[in-house]
Order: sequence, then C-alpha cells, then structure tokens
Amino acid sequence: MLRGMFCRIAVIGMLAAFLAGSAAAQSGNPPAVQAVNVWARATPQGAKTGAAYMTLVNQGQTDDRLVGVATPVAGEAQIHSMSLENGVMMMRPVPGIDVKAGATAMLKPGGYHVMLMDLKQPLVEGQSFPITLTFEKAGKVQVTAKIGGIGAMDSGLPTPAPPKP
Repeated sequence: MLRGMFCRIAVIGMLAAFLAGSAAAQSGNPPAVQAVNVWARATPQGAKTGAAYMTLVNQGQTDDRLVGVATPVAGEAQIHSMSLENGVMMMRPVPGIDVKAGATAMLKPGGYHVMLMDLKQPLVEGQSFPITLTFEKAGKVQVTAKIGGIGAMDSGLPTPAPPKP
C-alpha cells in the first residue's frame, strides 16, 4: 500500500512539472537572454572554418551563461575566445560566456565568437543561416546570422544599449 502511494505521488509530481514547463513554453514570453546583431563574415570558396558574432542581452533578473551553440551550416560549432598572449594572438574554446542580469556580452572579432568548423558550404555575403544558442537558464534560443563581407568588422547595425533595470 505504501509503495502504491509513493508511485502515485511520483506520477503527480512528474505531471505537475510537465504542465508547469508546458505553460511556460506556451506563454509566448521571450527568453530573458536574447541575441541581437547576429552576423558572420563571408568565407572564400573551400574554407572549412568561419565565425559568427553577436550581442547577448540579458533582460532578466538573474545571471545566465551561454554554454552551447549549434548550426546546420557547420559540422561543429564552439564558443571561442581570442586573446593576445606574449605578442601572439591565441584562440581557444571556452566552456561558456557569462551574461550578467541587466547587462550585455559582446561576441566580436578579436574576442569571444562562435567558431564554425567543418563548414558544409561557403558563407555567402547577403545570405543568412540559423544558429541555436543554449543558455543554462534561458534554454535554447534560435537566432539568424546575416552574412556580411569577407573583411567585415561588424554587422553594420547600431550596437544596442544595455537593458534598463
């Protein structure tokens, strides 16, 4: 009898969690963290790597962290950073990028960026492609990267102001 009661409690708990998650997903509220000015540089024919950049804007009340990226245009996408060490530019993968509550985080040339490896096709100026960003708290956020020129240094769009508290 005790076992049956525990099973019922477990089933009720799982159902409540499922319904709460479904209600949040259907609320239509945008995620607390959004990506704006998402762009990438065009790549030359035959290039196997590229990069995407953006501004992450956290309009929520809690800190969050970008922990994963994916896109169908590349075999693999990773979060990378570039830094100058002893006069040499170094690029390496990082486990994530913190986005403080009420703040922005920039992914830009020479700093944090989304590294696209094993490109399945060239990135062509004027086209676009989808990227899925995964945050610790906001979950998955779908964005579209617009492709600029090969030597572009920014999206050509104005940088957004930080969110108002």
